Amino acid sequence: MAQGAIPHFHNTEGLRSIEVGSREFQCIGALPPFDHPHVFLDMGKDEEIVCPYCSTLYVYKAELGAGNANPASTIYRANAA
Repeated sequence: MAQGAIPHFHNTEGLRSIEVGSREFQCIGALPPFDHPHVFLDMGKDEEIVCPYCSTLYVYKAELGAGNANPASTIYRANAA
């Protein structure tokens, strides 16, 4: 994902799974100051991945588009937090 910034997602709501439109991203756990180390996750060709810190299941959905998520409230924007 050389072009553009790496999207960041969080699971402050404690959701069972989050649908994402990117196969490469960072999970931050919950919103700061309750975040965990920001871990880079790469699904490769897989359709899902589990964060090793918070156990959030991320499911790839191409139709969402890169950087987007369902629910949208799980997208982390550092300057908006």
